[in-house]
Amino acid sequence: MLTSLQTILLAALLVVLMAGMGASLTGENFREVLRRPRGPLIGLLSQYGWMPLIAYGLCRALGLPDDLAISLIVVGCTPGGTTSNLFTYFAGADVALSVSMTTLSTIAAVVLMPLTLYIYASGYASAALKIPYGNITTTLALMLVPLGIGMFVRARAPGAARVVERIGGLAGVGVLALLIGTGLYNNSELLRATTGTMYAAALGLGVLGFGFGWLGARAAGLPSPQRRAVAFETGIQNSPLALGILIASFPGEQQARMLWLPLLYALLVLISASVLTLGFRLARRAG
Repeated sequence: MLTSLQTILLAALLVVLMAGMGASLTGENFREVLRRPRGPLIGLLSQYGWMPLIAYGLCRALGLPDDLAISLIVVGCTPGGTTSNLFTYFAGADVALSVSMTTLSTIAAVVLMPLTLYIYASGYASAALKIPYGNITTTLALMLVPLGIGMFVRARAPGAARVVERIGGLAGVGVLALLIGTGLYNNSELLRATTGTMYAAALGLGVLGFGFGWLGARAAGLPSPQRRAVAFETGIQNSPLALGILIASFPGEQQARMLWLPLLYALLVLISASVLTLGFRLARRAG
């Protein structure tokens, strides 16, 4: 699906994205987790409890073929991203909790993502479609390096960190734009071949994640602003990272189909998150 030059460009954008994410984090975020661990831990349980299970349930209920099932489960097992922090802010929810959850889920991904992938995706693997757990773990570990660099810049030069953070956000948009543009240009038949089942899987992962995340936070007794933060953190995954993992882990002939469903998710989750944000804002005004 991607040429060598495009693959290198994608890797560079992912590194910049993770550096930008690191530049948004401070030592205070980690201290906040230690001081008040209940909210972040509930978010972590939602992230790696609900989302992989929801992805697996959708694969079974919709009868997705093996390659699409694995790609959807990869998205479901991915940590949260900075987009959830943005929607949490717009919805008037607990931004500090959202950032803490993103921090915790990203670091924990090195262990928890391969583990949840093994639990939920191994049944879809075959001789022709192997899941390279070692490659996935290595990719995740390597992504922690630019994350750490971004945090170092934030600690030493806050002004420069704000620039890195903005560039990182643009890099995330660049990842999606590159893959969508390349996919449509080189594989226009993918759009025509997109079925209602694929749309349902991509939309359902985010929407059900929002719902189960909110319900889980409510059952745990978290207040309303924190319930909204957990909902966004659960439903919105780090799509560029998921796409990068798929590209780094699977051969080119399998990539075209496997990347399309995560791209659909990335587009549809932004729409559904916008609708949810509007709903939360209206509910706050009514209350």
